[in-house]
This record gives sequence, C-alpha cells and structure tokens, in this order.
Amino acid sequence: MSNVLKYKNYFLGFSVTLVIAAWVCIAVFGLRPGIDLKGGTEWQISLSKSGVTPAEIAGTINAAGPVKDAQVVMENDGSFLVKLPALSEADHQAYLLALQSAYGAVNEESFSSIGPAIGAELAVKSEWAIFFVLIGISLYIAYAFRKVSHPKAWKYGLVTLGTLLHDVSIPAGVLAVLGVLAGVQIDSNFIVALLVVMGFSVHDTIVVFDRIRENVVVQRGRKTSFYDIVNASIKETFARSVNTSFTLFLVLLAMIFFGPPSLFYFILTILIGTVFGTYSSIFVASPLLYMWQEREERS
Repeated sequence: MSNVLKYKNYFLGFSVTLVIAAWVCIAVFGLRPGIDLKGGTEWQISLSKSGVTPAEIAGTINAAGPVKDAQVVMENDGSFLVKLPALSEADHQAYLLALQSAYGAVNEESFSSIGPAIGAELAVKSEWAIFFVLIGISLYIAYAFRKVSHPKAWKYGLVTLGTLLHDVSIPAGVLAVLGVLAGVQIDSNFIVALLVVMGFSVHDTIVVFDRIRENVVVQRGRKTSFYDIVNASIKETFARSVNTSFTLFLVLLAMIFFGPPSLFYFILTILIGTVFGTYSSIFVASPLLYMWQEREERS
C-alpha cells in the first residue's frame, strides 16, 4: 500500500464500472418494493402441527382466496412470517380459517396491514431521508475541514458525496438483480441498511482525510508533493481501516449464517456496503481528491 496513487486509474475504473453496472441493473430490473413501501400485510404465525413447510402454507393461502403470491419464510424459532397484499379483516379471518382447517391450531403472534397510500408515503420519505443524509454528511465534512486551504474544504465534501453514492449504488444494484433472480423485495430495513452503510463509510473516509489534513500541515514549507502526502496518509491509516472493517465483516458473516432469515437481505446489504465502503475510503476517495487537486494546479 506504499503507492496507491500509482494504480489509481485501475481502482477508479473498477469502481466506475461497478457503479454504472449497478445503475443499469436498477434502471432495467428496478427495485421491487416490499410491504413497507407499497402496502400489504405481514402476518407471523406458529402452528401446532410439526413438519409443515413454508411452501405448503403459501399453497394453502393461495388456494383459499384471491391471493396468488403469498410469501412465507420460516423463522429460527419455528414460526412462519407470511407476506401478503393488504387484507381486509374478512379476508384475514378467511385465511386463518383455511390454515386452521389444514394444520390445526394456529397461533397469531402478530398481524399488521399497511394500505397502499401509507406505503407510497413511506417510500417518498425514505428517498428524501437518503437524499438529506447524503447532503448533510457532505456539508458537515466541508464544514469540519473549513480551515484547510490545500485542497479546499468543499472538495473534501464533494468527494465524500461521490464515494457515498458509490457505496449505496452497489448494494442497490445487487438487490435489483436479486429481485429478478430470487424475488427479493426492498423494505424499510433496506433503507436503514443504506443509512448504516453511509455512516460507516463516511467514518472511514474521515479518518483518511483527517490524516491527509494533518500531513499537509506537518509538511507545510517543505518540498513534499501532495502525491507523496496522500500516499503516506493512506499507508498510515490502511491497517486501521481494514482491521476495523474486517471485525465488522466477521460479525455480519456470522449473522448471515446464524441470524434470522427475515433479516438476511438486511444484513447482506450492510455486508456488501461495508466491503465497498472500506474500498472506497482507501482506493476511491483519496485518489479522487488528489486528481482533482492536481488538475486544478495544472490549469
């Protein structure tokens, strides 16, 4: 890691390719909204009869009424999480009766139904939340580095904004592909996961940028180039960034294999975002800052 900037074009080219691919997947496949964002019903039940599979429960529900796309997931405690379109109370009772007829006693652990209007409102608010977080973080970085004259503070803010867009685009693109291949839907957990990714990524980026700022001050008056300062700053913070991210990676990996199935894609989104957030803090943010400053000095 002694000369990251030497290979900056490869690192940035890799990131640009991934981001473009992610946005193409989102544009072509779209993100399939879940119950939270389009309205629907989430119903958690447990059965007295053992050995029943999620596919059997989905088949029973689909055969009992107009619903043809019930999604059922078995939780670690043996209960079943059923996702359906928005139901009236009459439909709710009809499906409950069908399950009782097929499997005996049914214990309703939770039942919630969200109308389409509320779901659409939540979707809009989620989009605004991500937008304001991106802008807010960028403005904060620009303010925090306001006393830096080389490069200008606003450059730190805009580069941070670019890396955050990189970090949320790639997990979103993966979820778009999984929506086509595995029917994965995004919900409020997905929005929370993106916000977590942005928070973690910007923390890593600030560490690298802060070291660049410190080294710029230390090397002031000397003939050390900005190229060498950035490389030295990356080298000094590399082990810390990788070790911190690797610790989180291990925790998330354990949750992927042993956590509740209903949170699988939530954890997967954070896992992907953590990997590429760490990558962008080291191999994207600092090279972008250097290239921007170099271009300005040449002009």
